[in-house]
Amino acid sequence: MGILGILCALCTFTLSTSMGQKGKSIKKNKMNKEIYLAGGCFWGTEHFLKFINGVESTQVGYANGNIANPTYQQVCTGTTNFAETVKVQYDPQKVALKQILELYFKTIDPTILNQQGHDVGTQYRTGIYYTDKSDLAIIHSIIEDIAKKYTKPLVVEVKELENFYKAEEYHQDYLDKNPGGYCHLDPSLFELAKKANSSANTDKK
Repeated sequence: MGILGILCALCTFTLSTSMGQKGKSIKKNKMNKEIYLAGGCFWGTEHFLKFINGVESTQVGYANGNIANPTYQQVCTGTTNFAETVKVQYDPQKVALKQILELYFKTIDPTILNQQGHDVGTQYRTGIYYTDKSDLAIIHSIIEDIAKKYTKPLVVEVKELENFYKAEEYHQDYLDKNPGGYCHLDPSLFELAKKANSSANTDKK
């Protein structure tokens, strides 16, 4: 009976420890937040955002349109109202939303409607789509500060995320798969993102 009791105690401790570790892992994942950013062609925008220390994952897709499961060809017709958008999951312990947005604004001309670089169309509009209403105060604060730098009004769309559909697989991490592929962003911006908030981020890719 003594041996059995010890074995039961060990099993209980192991199960308790395992559950505790699992709970801790889930809590850690819940600490990540997300924001959806539209900045013209999503190939370059995603590539830029990936370099920011604290950005845990990115995914390109189509946001706030009027049909379900759109294809790239449908989005390009301009009839679906989708914007090429990057889903950004980040660790707020490593990078604040404020800094992500400040960096994002360095990649766009916020005074041009439905165009960034040579890409023209409603799918190339700029936009910040949030899922947490508590982020609105930060978003509006950044926009107010940025607006002071321009004589023209800003036309960046700020809306709650209504829907988001993952783009086709060949669009994901496009510039990693196709080095030297088309990108509307100045390559120097990628170096800026790498060094923006951590010297330890020089090896991040």
